[in-house]
Amino acid sequence: MPADQPLLRMEGIGKSFPGVRALDDVLFEIRPGEVHALMGENGAGKSTLMKILAGAYSADSGQIVLDGSPVTIAGPQRAAELGINIIYQEFNLVPQLSIAENIYLGREPRKGLGFLDQEKMRREAQAVMDSLGAKLDVRTPVGKLPVAMQQMVEIAKATSRKSRIIVMDEPSATLTDHELENLYRLIQQLRSEGVAIVYISHRMDEVFAISDRITVLRDGKTVGTKLRGEATPEELIRMMVGRSLDENFPKVAAAPGDVVLEVRNLVRAGILHDISFSVRAGEVVALAGLVGSGRTEIARCVFGADHFDSGQVLLQGKPLVAHGPASAIKAGIGLVTEDRKAQGLVLGMGVRENATLAALPKFAKAGFVQSGPEKKKASEYVASMGVRSPSLEQRVKNLSGGNQQKVVLSKWLMTDSKLLILDEPTRGIDVGAKVEIYQLINRLTADGIGILMISSELPEVLGMADRILVMREGHLVGELSRAEATQEKIGVLAVGVPVRES
Repeated sequence: MPADQPLLRMEGIGKSFPGVRALDDVLFEIRPGEVHALMGENGAGKSTLMKILAGAYSADSGQIVLDGSPVTIAGPQRAAELGINIIYQEFNLVPQLSIAENIYLGREPRKGLGFLDQEKMRREAQAVMDSLGAKLDVRTPVGKLPVAMQQMVEIAKATSRKSRIIVMDEPSATLTDHELENLYRLIQQLRSEGVAIVYISHRMDEVFAISDRITVLRDGKTVGTKLRGEATPEELIRMMVGRSLDENFPKVAAAPGDVVLEVRNLVRAGILHDISFSVRAGEVVALAGLVGSGRTEIARCVFGADHFDSGQVLLQGKPLVAHGPASAIKAGIGLVTEDRKAQGLVLGMGVRENATLAALPKFAKAGFVQSGPEKKKASEYVASMGVRSPSLEQRVKNLSGGNQQKVVLSKWLMTDSKLLILDEPTRGIDVGAKVEIYQLINRLTADGIGILMISSELPEVLGMADRILVMREGHLVGELSRAEATQEKIGVLAVGVPVRES
C-alpha cells in the first residue's frame, strides 16, 4: 500500500450515550508508518473514538475502512485479529503475573495435551522485550516494575500480536524525561517498521516532537487535520477550545495575609532533611524540583498521610498534635492528590457522594446522612466550581479529567479548608480545562485560602506561584520570588548545574 494512502479510515462515526452525543460525523484516518496525534479537550470524544476502533464500543453510525474494505469490529478480539491494539492510560496488566504471562495472556502457547508451554512463552516474550531494547527478565512479576517498564510490557503485548495500528492514550502522563526519550525512540522504531501510531496527548511539546499529522476533535466533531509543519500551538489551541487563549496562566496576585501553614525543621529519615517554610493566606507557594526530590513527601507529611521523625507542622500558629489525615482535615488542610483517580475520588460513586465525602459529619444526624441538606450543599459547590455533569448522580468515572479535578476541589472546600495542597493539579487535563483550574486557584486565593502547589511543569510554576521553593534530594535548596524566578534559576537549583531555558 502506498505510504500516502490511508491504512485505516473512520468516516461518519456517530455515538450517543444517555443524554450525551459523544461523537457526531467524525472523520479520522491514518497511514502506514505514520504517527498521527489526536488532540482535543477532555470530553471531546478522543477516547470514545478509539474505543470504537478497538472494539470496546460499537458505533451508532458510520463505517471503518481497513485496507480499502469496510470492516466490522465486534470486539477487542476482532480488533486484535485485524492488527489494531490500544494501550490505555490505565494499563491492562495483571500485577501478580510475570512479564511473559502478561504478554501472552489469553493466547498462551501450548504443547501436547494442551499443556502450557512455559519455555516457549518465556523465550518468545524475551525476544519481544529484547527487540524493544528492554533489559528485563520476563519472569519478573509486572507489579514489581516501575510505571515506565509496565508501559513497555503493554507495548510488547501489542507488538507481539503483529500490530499494524497501535493507539497510545496519554502514554507520557507519568514518565520522567529520560523515560520519555526512550518512548520516543521506541515509537520511531515501530514507525520505521511500518506500524501506524495514534498518539493521544495534551502536551504540545510531545505532539510537535513526534507526530506527522495532527487531528483535533471538539465537542465530538472533527475540527480538522494539520501537517505538523503547517500547525502552530496557538492554532491548535484555537481549534481545541474554539477561542484564543491569549493568557495561558491568568494569575491574579492577592495580597498575602497571615501565615496559614508553617513547617519547622521537618525531618523524615533518608527522605526529608530539615525542611522549613511557610504559606500565607491568599498566597500560592510552589514546590519545584525533579521527580523524587521530596516534593510529594512534604505534602504527605504535612497532611499526616506519612509520619515524620522530627519537626513541627503548624496551622494558623497551632501545632497539629496526634498528626494524621483526620486531624489535618479537622484543622483545615485539604490534599488534592497527584493521582486523583486512585486517591482523590471513588470512581464508582456519583458527583454528589464524592463532593461531600470529606464533609459527611456536617450532614449527619443521629448517625444518618440527611440527604436533603447534603444534596443542596453539593449542588451549590458543584455549580460554583463549574463542574459540567448531566446530574449530581453521574458517576465521576464518566467525567472528563478537568471536571473530576473540580469535584476533588469541591470536596475539600466543603470542609472549610484554610490550606489546600495541590499535587500536580493539572496533570492529564487539557489546555482549556487548565485555564479553568488556574482561575479557580485565583478565586481561592482571593478568598484567603493558602495554596501549596506541587508541579513538574515549570511554565505552570512560573505562571501561577507567588513564591517558589526548590527541592533537591530531600533538601530545600532555594527560594525564589515570582519576580526573580526563571526557568534557568529553578533548573540550576533543582539539578545543581545550569539548565538552558527553552
